[in-house]
Amino acid sequence: MGRNPVVGRQGPAYHAAEIPPEAKAKRLRVKQIRSGIGHSATMRRTLAALGLKRHQSESELPNNSSVRGMLFKVRHLIEVAPAEEK
Repeated sequence: MGRNPVVGRQGPAYHAAEIPPEAKAKRLRVKQIRSGIGHSATMRRTLAALGLKRHQSESELPNNSSVRGMLFKVRHLIEVAPAEEK
C-alpha cells in the first residue's frame, strides 16, 4: 500500500483564502467553495451572515474590519476576490 498523497496538505492553513486589505479593494466578491456540513454551528451561521446560502453561491460585501473578521473565521470554506468597480 502506498503513501497517502494528501498527507501534509490538509487543514485551514493549506486551503485558506487570502483576504485583501481595505486599501486594495473597497468591495469583495466571496464564493463558497466548500460545504458547511460537518463544521461547527458558528461557522454555518457565519456563512449565512455573509449571505452564502449553499455551495457555489456568491456574495458581494464591503471590505471592512467586521466582514474581514467573518471571512477569516471561514477562510477554508470560501474563495475571496476583489469585486469589479462599476
